[in-house]
Amino acid sequence: MCGIWALFGYDADVPRRGAFGKIKHRGPDAWRMESEHMFHKSCLGFHRLIIVDTTYGMQPMKIHKYPHLTLLCNGEIYNCKRVQKEFGFKYETSCDVEALMHLYAHFFEEKLENGDCEPSLKKLKKDEESVVSFKECIGRLDGVFAFCLIDMKRKKVYLGRDAFGVRPLFRLRAGKDCSVLGVCSEAKGLIGVADVLGDDKWTIDPVKPGCYEEYNIKDDGTMKLFGNPEGNKYYHIGDVPLYKTLVPYDELSSTDIYANIRTLLTAAVKKRLMSNRRIGCLLSGGLDSSLISALLLKLAKEEGLSYKIQSFSIGMGEGPDILAAREVSKYVGSEHHEVNFTEKDVEDVLDDVLYHLETADITTVRASVGMFLLSKYIQEKTDSTVILSGEGADELAQGYIYFRNAPSSEAGNKESYRLLEDLYMYDVLRADRTTAAHSLELRVPFLDHQFTQYYLSLPEELRQPKDGVEKYLLRKAFEGTNLIPDSILWRHKEAFSDGVASKKKPIFKVIQEIVENRVSDKDLEMAGKKYPHCTPKTKEAYYYRMKFEEKYPGQSQWMPYFWMPKWTNVTDPSAQFISHYAPKD
Repeated sequence: MCGIWALFGYDADVPRRGAFGKIKHRGPDAWRMESEHMFHKSCLGFHRLIIVDTTYGMQPMKIHKYPHLTLLCNGEIYNCKRVQKEFGFKYETSCDVEALMHLYAHFFEEKLENGDCEPSLKKLKKDEESVVSFKECIGRLDGVFAFCLIDMKRKKVYLGRDAFGVRPLFRLRAGKDCSVLGVCSEAKGLIGVADVLGDDKWTIDPVKPGCYEEYNIKDDGTMKLFGNPEGNKYYHIGDVPLYKTLVPYDELSSTDIYANIRTLLTAAVKKRLMSNRRIGCLLSGGLDSSLISALLLKLAKEEGLSYKIQSFSIGMGEGPDILAAREVSKYVGSEHHEVNFTEKDVEDVLDDVLYHLETADITTVRASVGMFLLSKYIQEKTDSTVILSGEGADELAQGYIYFRNAPSSEAGNKESYRLLEDLYMYDVLRADRTTAAHSLELRVPFLDHQFTQYYLSLPEELRQPKDGVEKYLLRKAFEGTNLIPDSILWRHKEAFSDGVASKKKPIFKVIQEIVENRVSDKDLEMAGKKYPHCTPKTKEAYYYRMKFEEKYPGQSQWMPYFWMPKWTNVTDPSAQFISHYAPKD
């Protein structure tokens, strides 16, 4: 996890260093900023969190073989060594993201420009060649990433993002044909730039997951958008990976889907052990985090890691999550840490959470408070830096309680895909920002390409809830393995923002009491006129939006809708308002 920042086509008086410094939390170990890098009116910046290459890993990255290429990348390429072996690349560093530069050069130069390419490529137009070549290039990366790649031979700048948007990437466009282009891991690093551009037509938006954007470098150093302004899609959720997978498909069972689920989820965790820093895990005591924690402990022992895996849970007193996590930790043998927080802690960090999140979504904010406080503890009290978590399982495996109300397996499948496509604006956003705010790198095995592809390829009816139990297929796959206690394997679904407290006083009630006197009744009455998009209906929602607008004025399009459970009549997104919500107090 690092922070990347770039500005192209700017005027001399545009601030750079101050904007660049707003993402220093993403990389506290080293930083570099270079003006006029490669061409006039360009400035590149990088904040580094050392994870893999402890010798040479600084960026902007340049290598001798391709001096015309420069790379900024926040990512982890888990198959970097397999790619090297497959294509015969000779790496100059031990940094995993170097693989991207070699793949780009291979498919854009050695194959495309030399005519040694697929027959279908030869019939394509130039812009179509680019799309296919990028799909060939990025499609061979097994990992998560957000990058800015400069190719001075072809006078191009490319931006790209991984399939689910696990790593964030924003871009600023301003001027005619996007003559000014800004790039940053988080939007906060671009707001200051936009304020002084003097052009009311600038926009700041996230690069969409599974897409790349292409820009031409003009002779005067300004930019010109090339191709689709919404980005070119190179990966669709559910696609079979182009790379050689860690588990060959022909080694999967043709009859035992439970065994395949176990095999692929185990492989997803195993590849995420790639780190020179201490690895830990978030453990709420729910199904998802418990499975990941148990697999991590098992694999760490097999791989002979020199330290004991630390697990982390958080709650207000003896909340249900704290108790369940304690049970799992004892069962799997982790070095467990419990963090207890108070209502005063919530009040103290709420505004910081809103600043780091870059969203006013109600569910996202509620779920972020506990995760923010837990990340703060990990940074201050331990030496764990790489953190595994269970994000993505609810979207993939239809784990939200409201999936029980799906009118058909087809409807449930469609909703699962929608949630996965929008993850980057909600749960994945929360997971990234709350951990990155405290210089931690989060890894999410449930969003592994091969695992998600296989799981989504299974019949729709098998993936829907069964007998009133959500994620039934996932639970059934691990039944009888003794990986985690049965009481946890079949534990009722508990929303994180609810489970960290209690049913009597969940986190959202704590927040509502805090903001009650910070928003007047008159403010709420006028909310529709002041905020016509995603109008807040409660004082809690109004407060989130008010604080968002203070830091990111006029950018509410980053949140296209409030996350809400489907197929229910509730007006509040908390699972507690769904009729069949029945956790322990």
